[in-house]
Amino acid sequence: MLTLLFKFLPDFTSGPLCKVSWFPCKAGLCPQSCAAAEPDRRLRPAGSQNRHPSEASRSLESTSSPASCKRVTPVCLKHHQPPGSVSPAKRQITEVKETKITINCVTFPLPGEGPEQQLLKPNEWSYCDYFWADRKDPQGAAHVTGFEVLLQKQLKGKQLQKEMAEFIHERIKIEEEYAKNLSKLSLSPLAAQEEGTLGEAWTQLKKSLHDEAEVHLKFSNKLHTEVEKPLLTFRGDNFKKDLKKYDHHIADLRKQLASRFAGVEKARKALADRQKDLEVKTQQLEIKLSNKTEEDIKKARRKSTQAGDDLMRCLDLYNQTQSKWFEEMVTTSMELERLEVERVEWVQQHLRQYTTLRHETDMFNQSTVEPVDQLLQSMDPAKDRELWVKENKTGEVRPVDLDI
Repeated sequence: MLTLLFKFLPDFTSGPLCKVSWFPCKAGLCPQSCAAAEPDRRLRPAGSQNRHPSEASRSLESTSSPASCKRVTPVCLKHHQPPGSVSPAKRQITEVKETKITINCVTFPLPGEGPEQQLLKPNEWSYCDYFWADRKDPQGAAHVTGFEVLLQKQLKGKQLQKEMAEFIHERIKIEEEYAKNLSKLSLSPLAAQEEGTLGEAWTQLKKSLHDEAEVHLKFSNKLHTEVEKPLLTFRGDNFKKDLKKYDHHIADLRKQLASRFAGVEKARKALADRQKDLEVKTQQLEIKLSNKTEEDIKKARRKSTQAGDDLMRCLDLYNQTQSKWFEEMVTTSMELERLEVERVEWVQQHLRQYTTLRHETDMFNQSTVEPVDQLLQSMDPAKDRELWVKENKTGEVRPVDLDI
């Protein structure tokens, strides 16, 4: 009877692997037709149509273990060898080098593996090229995503701009206090009795203090309206709300990606369990030949095939979700880049306005002292002496010798 049974079993020692049952087959000899499996290819992501579900399992194993980048994974699983094949001890194991690694549910190529990636915006140091990985949080959290780093940059920029406005405000207060003190000093009675050309120069110098005070007061007013206020009001409270929208959107996509990856891991484990179950039942057939065992093998084979299909569907959903996250990351990071350029240019514009006002103030201050310079140049000590003598002389007749 044993000879009769194996007479009708297919030759499992040669021929390609069946795409459905994952057993060696020759045309028409596998339990299910390979042709019937062709429509299922459309469920698989690009580049995986010809991949065996067990290969998908191995691929996921290679991308789900960050700590074992150098580990190699057997290609041939035990259940590939049905009754009549070589014993498990003599099976050949083919080893392949892992080329991908999954970190925090995001899959990356291993360094030096696969084609070299080109930057999306070469030579621009663009946000969209350098913030894909996560990094450890210095404050103790598990990790900070690259997108969160970009958001922190935006929030820090707004805070620094607020501090710049506070700095300008302090400068304004100094100018106002300076103007007040200059105006007060210009009214001082000190040396008010000076006469002549020197007295005129001294009076003009005190008046120039009053004029200079007016210049500094105008400078402080322009600093407030043309520098401080624009820096302070640039991007109001709605800006933080917009950043939160970006944050929630990208965070939701990462959560979806984590959920899809968990589904892939679950499906991969289910496939491994089905493969193990099929192997056990196959070994039982070698020991005990019965119709029930053969029926169990058929059921186990169908479940294993279904588990492989489920794994491929989960893998397809994961890749689709990661692709969507990738696209949104590129779009949103470039928007944040644009906002940062806009902020820097805005600050540059108004700091230039500060220097312009400062030069104008110097020019106006110069104009206030020009009359003083002119009077100082026209000062004449001889003329001053003449004027003073005329006003204060006590007599022109000189004394003479006394005669007896």
